[in-house]
Amino acid sequence: MKQDADKNQGRRGSRNLGGNKKYSPQFFLWQFISVSPIKINWFCLPLTFFLLVGLVACNGKSPNDRASNSGQSGQNTDSNLTFYGVAFEQFDEVGRPIWKVNAKEAKYTKEKQIGQAENPYGELYQDGQVVYQVKAERADIEENGKQLFLKGKIVATDPRNGTVLRGNELEWRPKEDLLIVRNQLNGTHKQLQAVAQEARVKTREQRIDFSGGVVANSQDPQLQMRTEHLIWHIKEEKLIGDRPVQIDRYKNNQITDRGRGNTTEVNLKTKIATVTKNAQLELLDPPMQITSNSMTWNMNAETVTTNSPVRVLHKAENVTVTANQGEMKIPQKTVYLTGNVNAIGQRRQSLKSRTLTWYLDNKLVEAQGNVVYRQVDPPLNFTGETAVGNLQTENIVVKGGNTGGRVVTEIIPQEKVKGQ
Repeated sequence: MKQDADKNQGRRGSRNLGGNKKYSPQFFLWQFISVSPIKINWFCLPLTFFLLVGLVACNGKSPNDRASNSGQSGQNTDSNLTFYGVAFEQFDEVGRPIWKVNAKEAKYTKEKQIGQAENPYGELYQDGQVVYQVKAERADIEENGKQLFLKGKIVATDPRNGTVLRGNELEWRPKEDLLIVRNQLNGTHKQLQAVAQEARVKTREQRIDFSGGVVANSQDPQLQMRTEHLIWHIKEEKLIGDRPVQIDRYKNNQITDRGRGNTTEVNLKTKIATVTKNAQLELLDPPMQITSNSMTWNMNAETVTTNSPVRVLHKAENVTVTANQGEMKIPQKTVYLTGNVNAIGQRRQSLKSRTLTWYLDNKLVEAQGNVVYRQVDPPLNFTGETAVGNLQTENIVVKGGNTGGRVVTEIIPQEKVKGQ
């Protein structure tokens, strides 16, 4: 009866072999000599059990044969063992798998208490579900089963969303819900491609933190983000940068707009970027620079909106306009500014108003509300309710006056004659 009980206890695997009871080598050989491939639970695996199973899997011979081979090879098989056709399995406290790794060949080193598998491939689990499928050149598996390390040409694929992470090192910490891929990291997805020094994946959230020289390219909208830290919420289709970031937008593989700021959020679904803290957007056509503390960049509608104090600079005409808030429609090349508007031209001529519409193609401005126009040479000062004209050439028509009567003033600067 005792012999039957011992056999049943052995068949239940390594989970019941961690007690104080001693088992003879012959017992383990009897129980596992026919098993192939070997499935090893590293978390509870006693060292004696591991060594004996390794010997049987490697040679399928008796202890006497093992001793003979050791003498001929001159190797200490108790310190360095080789297996073939190995399946490593690890489970959490309630019996759910947290990884399964297969390998054609594996080695175990007694001194380091670590197993090394060659060309491993397998699956990583969270809450009993597969979260990543992995393969590599080598796997290092600690005997306590808390962490899994893969090295060399890592390929990790998330079957839920199609994300593929490539690198040269992978670390799986199941209790922290943390997968780390580093060393020449390259990530690909139907929405995004990214390179960085490291990626940290929270598998439950489907969130990836890229860090170190991050360059991320989105297909739709077509843009590139460069920063030191970028968070990708895959399910929400959002990219969040909490460090200074530069965004280049492309059309037909040519840069059209360039944005930057200290913090950024890009919604890949709506194609809207929100840039805050030292936000700046530069356009190539027309050559404009928009600066604000916060702005919303709608790449689909091609508009830029800010509810914070804004500064707009036309580089070619050297005209600067500031206001409390503003909006620019890029295809129409029109800027709308509201609140404490102050436009300054190249010769220090200025136009102040409550609102201002700036038609960039026509070089025309329309101002409304408490209009004040000043120019330096000749020194003039006009007030009114509305103004229309070209600020750069100082051709401005101001209408309305403080007396309530209809006043129209036309200012036409005269060119100086050479030699006078």
